[in-house]
Amino acid sequence: MVNNGTIGKGKKGRNFTNISELSNAISKGLSLQNKRMSFEESFSAAEHLINFFGYSDRVIDNMLEPEDRDAFYTMEDIGVLQTEREETTLFDGREWRIHYWILNVGKIIELSNMKIEIGDLENAQQFSVYEEIPDEYWTLN
Repeated sequence: MVNNGTIGKGKKGRNFTNISELSNAISKGLSLQNKRMSFEESFSAAEHLINFFGYSDRVIDNMLEPEDRDAFYTMEDIGVLQTEREETTLFDGREWRIHYWILNVGKIIELSNMKIEIGDLENAQQFSVYEEIPDEYWTLN
């Protein structure tokens, strides 16, 4: 469920975020990796993420489709998500692992409030020429 209220748990301070803050965090987190995303794209990504979490702070990994999991890994790379694993013993004695994705509200707040200098973005644009080179040119034969 998409909401504009509370989701997630932070390590300290406030334990919720909203879609605007999450969208800002995604955009700024990607900017730190010299990647860019338009406002509409980051808002859509934030909406997509919130649709999985609803009012909870975690989702179980096995409910994700491969493309969603790829997006979650990207969000983990920028710090918006983190993973957790739980192990339990089944009745027959086997160990079972459950993997969770958790909203990192503290990092979301930090990224959202971060000031990014225009010069930083201009410097990143100097190297954007490499993004235009097709992937097959980067492989060694």
